[in-house]
Amino acid sequence: MSKTKVEAKREIDVLLDQYGESHQNSTNKLIHWICVPLIVFSLLGLVWAIPFPQLEFLGAYNGFVNWASFLIAFAVYYYYRLSAVMSYFMLLFVFAASYGIVQLEYWQAAGGPALWLTCLVIFVLAWVGQFIGHKVEGKKPSFLDDVKFLLIGPLWLLRFICQKMKVKY
Repeated sequence: MSKTKVEAKREIDVLLDQYGESHQNSTNKLIHWICVPLIVFSLLGLVWAIPFPQLEFLGAYNGFVNWASFLIAFAVYYYYRLSAVMSYFMLLFVFAASYGIVQLEYWQAAGGPALWLTCLVIFVLAWVGQFIGHKVEGKKPSFLDDVKFLLIGPLWLLRFICQKMKVKY
């Protein structure tokens, strides 16, 4: 007599499947590949731009600890609880985004537009793109049902990267 063991789906798989239900159209998927990373980048930049008190003990690293540090810590902890591998990939993305944000700060210091303004424009345009994608899809964005899906969108994209790389997440 053989027993078949039925494995319960992990929370991350359930969330990614639920998110994927409203992301079936190829145009909407393409828009998400462009807009989701831009939204994460710009949100990080907007929070980064909020003035943060100078902490003497940080010395030269003062500008690198800011309100975005807390957002990053919260998000990466949440991701880690869902999937350690996904949290590491998100951390890599955050490092790259942080580098980009610092470059925007240098541009601002050299007379370019304010960091917050650049990120706000990116944020608004990326969200317009997202809503266009969902209009094409014919389904409302997942986060309208549950706000946690705002954090799941980047993982949904990472799932495809992990699968392509044959990395178990």
